[in-house]
Amino acid sequence: MSDNQTPRKSLGQHWLHDTVSLEAMCVAADVQSGDTVLEVGPGTGALTRVLLDKGASVVAVELDERLADQLKIEFASADFTLHMTSILAFDLTSLPTDYKLVANIPYYLTSKLLRILSDSTNPPKKAALLLQKEVAQRVTATAGSTSLLSIATQFYWHTSLGAEVPARLFTPPPKVDSQILILERRVTPLFSVDEDVFFRIVKAGFSARRKKLISSLAGGLRCDKAHTKQLLDEAGVDANKRAQMLSIDEWYSLYQTCIAANMDI
Repeated sequence: MSDNQTPRKSLGQHWLHDTVSLEAMCVAADVQSGDTVLEVGPGTGALTRVLLDKGASVVAVELDERLADQLKIEFASADFTLHMTSILAFDLTSLPTDYKLVANIPYYLTSKLLRILSDSTNPPKKAALLLQKEVAQRVTATAGSTSLLSIATQFYWHTSLGAEVPARLFTPPPKVDSQILILERRVTPLFSVDEDVFFRIVKAGFSARRKKLISSLAGGLRCDKAHTKQLLDEAGVDANKRAQMLSIDEWYSLYQTCIAANMDI
């Protein structure tokens, strides 16, 4: 490995060259010949080569200048376009409406990237993201172990898990195993709501995870506990539950109750 390909810890770089794992990512995103695929952080180009071999048109976003220069040279004659920038600054609307996303994501970037994809007016049709295993499982969690991240992601996406990828297959090996998170965009959001209000309620519920819902909501919404208890009762939600125990349907029921009560949220 040349000095230019040495992974940078500051950018969360861990190279994956395992063919089986790279193929699994492409299968998870259902990459077909003729697809436009956005790749985030192509690094040394291992995944890029697999995508191009499948006949995809690859649009890559790479922040590391030393890697970008090598990628431009290697794939100069391929159906490959490189943007040297952060994915957080990249214009997703520049892509065709049915593009797909396949990427080995630096762990520190996960939450911000999921937020950007969810908020975009041109999100990918389908995505396969290789994430820290624990985070991938948090995103797909159901009632009993949900989080703000899982509720916010599942509102916009059908989520599922793909293959696990052991840490030993990366260079350098991270401290934890990874897993493929599969996202398929909902045609419309899960519920018809004022999204700002809906997520303010959810954020209030998760503002004090160790407290019972009646306490965290009362504090987060600046509402007295008696009124909060009434709202929860009307929504059919147990006030003694903690936020992670609620299903996304229960959050929607609570939202409807708050709207009906004309709460200033």
